[in-house]
Amino acid sequence: MKTTIDIHDELLARAKQYARNTRRPLRAVVEEGLRQVLPAPPPNHRYRLPDLSKGQAGTADPLAAYSWRELREIIYGEAKET
Repeated sequence: MKTTIDIHDELLARAKQYARNTRRPLRAVVEEGLRQVLPAPPPNHRYRLPDLSKGQAGTADPLAAYSWRELREIIYGEAKET
């Protein structure tokens, strides 16, 4: 991203000289300086869904006997009374 900033002439001259001495572009020197004075961003942790499983692991699924349509009808209270 491009931007314009005002830098004191003496500081800019020193930064340019440092860039030449280290054989790096001025942009890299400025970025390095900003990284040194700015706090690091917090780590980006992926959200994990909490385990809300019911029942015991390895036991038969009590919903396996139902079709998707039957489950939907039960969930939304649309089950037909027999």
